[in-house]
Amino acid sequence: MNNLPRSTAKDVFSHLLAIVTLFMGVISFIALYFQYVNIKFPDVLSFYYPGSLEIIRQCMAILIVAWPVFILITWMIYRDLRGEPAKINIGIRKWLQYLTLFVASLTIIIDLITLIRYFLDGEITARFVLKVLVVLLTAAAVFGYYLWDLKRDVAEKTKITLYVTITTVVVVLITIVLGFFVAGSPVEQRRVRLDAQRVENLSMIQNEAINYFSLKRELPANLETLNNSLSGFSVPADPETKLSYEYTMKSDLVFELCATFSTKSQENQGYSFPMYYGSTYGQNWDHEAGRVCFERTIDPELYPPVSTVKGEILDF
Repeated sequence: MNNLPRSTAKDVFSHLLAIVTLFMGVISFIALYFQYVNIKFPDVLSFYYPGSLEIIRQCMAILIVAWPVFILITWMIYRDLRGEPAKINIGIRKWLQYLTLFVASLTIIIDLITLIRYFLDGEITARFVLKVLVVLLTAAAVFGYYLWDLKRDVAEKTKITLYVTITTVVVVLITIVLGFFVAGSPVEQRRVRLDAQRVENLSMIQNEAINYFSLKRELPANLETLNNSLSGFSVPADPETKLSYEYTMKSDLVFELCATFSTKSQENQGYSFPMYYGSTYGQNWDHEAGRVCFERTIDPELYPPVSTVKGEILDF
């Protein structure tokens, strides 16, 4: 007769919650360091600064919530195991421990294969090596701890678990603090997002001014001229102060747009990429904090006059 204790609903809940929060924490931890490496060693072909910041914020939120839950639920599991040593061999615990070992060992194998493959291709770079090390060290730490936990006698007192807990908490705290240094505080991030909205607004105004010139062969006298109830375009205002942006027609072909920014734009911040409205490709929207003006010169040859007659576009 099988005398092993059966898993209760509480056991299933606690062990599943522990394994899920462990995976959430480990994946977020690795993703954070991947983005730190991306920002420190940006790849001009595949790096998008705002996207990295968004991933950092998301992973920080997961880590801040998931890791304390993992520490707490693991402590509760060990407390129950010390009270009922027979539960050490319950099915749910063994299955999830071996599942964790399997995932960790598979991650190490794939990581090493990837390293060797790129080495043979001669494509080893600092950013690649750092990412490989992050995955390798994290997976090895998880594998080593759970292999030790699987073999040890939980009923015996040991300080190893305390040391491991303190170490992981310190490492996670350092990782989160790094995230604040890289992504900025919530207040700073709000300022950055407001500035991004200002750049997007200026891009919209610029595109409308160019369209206005293409149709009428002259620049608009002021921003109010661009308001169009038929097309539905309304000149946007500053998202924070609600004040109008500054527009100056400096000559027949030159105009200037000014705005007051809260922060200095950072390298690779993405202002030179297409925004939600219109395209800012090829335009420089880099700015310092404070009032900044952008002068634009229209080349008439690039924007020839157009007119619509019977649904056709004619060049004059």
